[in-house]
Amino acid sequence: MRVRLPRRPDVRTAAAPATEPAAGTGRARLRPVPLASAVAVLAAVLLAGLFVGAADLPFGGVLAALADRLPFVRLDSGLSVIEENVLFELRLPRVLMAALVGGMLAMAGAGYQGVFRNPLADPYLLGAASGAGVGATLVIVLLRGDLGFGVPIAAFAGALLGVLLAYSLGRTAGAAGGAATLVLAGVAVSLFLSAVQTFLQQLGTEELQRIYAWILGGVGGADWAQLALVGPYALVSTVILLAHGRLLDVLSVGDEEAAALGLSAQRVRLTVLVAASLATASAVAVSGLIGFVGIVVPHVVRRLAGGSYRIVLPLSLLGGAAFLAVADLVARTVIAPGELPLGVVTAFVGGPFFVAVLRASRRQVEA
Repeated sequence: MRVRLPRRPDVRTAAAPATEPAAGTGRARLRPVPLASAVAVLAAVLLAGLFVGAADLPFGGVLAALADRLPFVRLDSGLSVIEENVLFELRLPRVLMAALVGGMLAMAGAGYQGVFRNPLADPYLLGAASGAGVGATLVIVLLRGDLGFGVPIAAFAGALLGVLLAYSLGRTAGAAGGAATLVLAGVAVSLFLSAVQTFLQQLGTEELQRIYAWILGGVGGADWAQLALVGPYALVSTVILLAHGRLLDVLSVGDEEAAALGLSAQRVRLTVLVAASLATASAVAVSGLIGFVGIVVPHVVRRLAGGSYRIVLPLSLLGGAAFLAVADLVARTVIAPGELPLGVVTAFVGGPFFVAVLRASRRQVEA
């Protein structure tokens, strides 16, 4: 008589952090249905951003005006000159900028979480946003007037410096510190860089209004020139991060397994780290400090679509764009004719969400 012993639980799966994909996700593919759903949601949110505002625009006229800008399409929208200016010079750049910033922050957050294998990794918690803020403030103070390309370049350098400082500080405690050590290191670096930023503000008191407006976060001043300025940075970082989704899946099972497959773990981590910092810098340079997008969106995507980074990265890009577009819509309508800082809106959502993620991560470690 055969006695069947109870099956031993999969310890690796039970104790794995939330960023580690389940078995078999190395062959995961982004299915057409989730992708089409994310694109549809993003398109609906962007259209809502174009219609809602202080000036009422006719629904058919907006659609006709947008179609008229397509090649080989000629339609009479019926919009006046003022209405067309509101649509194409105010609302459309703002909506597109919100989508670009949200997509970059969410995808950067997913990239950081894959590099550190830590569900709490985020552009803010790892010092990237604070570092980018120092770089941007330095340029605003020293190079007054036209910001040109100075802000995104300085923000990129500051973001990379902030991440490297946080990562180096976290490693000094060894692996025993776990997620809490990395978070504390990021908080410490962020506080230090915030102090540096405050010092720089005192050196340029006549620029305080512009600096504070940038710190509070928002895309109200977005225009086509800003979109053209950060577009190349966003495009490069997006291509690199999306191309490394499968490699991040391999890293999630361990460095030894990756080395056995001929993969250089350090090279992949460095490449993703630089690309995520570039994405963060491109977003922060034009929008200011907007937090929690990099934590909220990737975790929601994992819950809905799975843990493979071949799925998480593209859906985080689309989901982050939709999330911040909705947040901007709330920011400019909830207290109309006034406007809330965009960072305040995301903090209302992200604060409680971060607490929930932190508690879930603690339960997984204790298990």
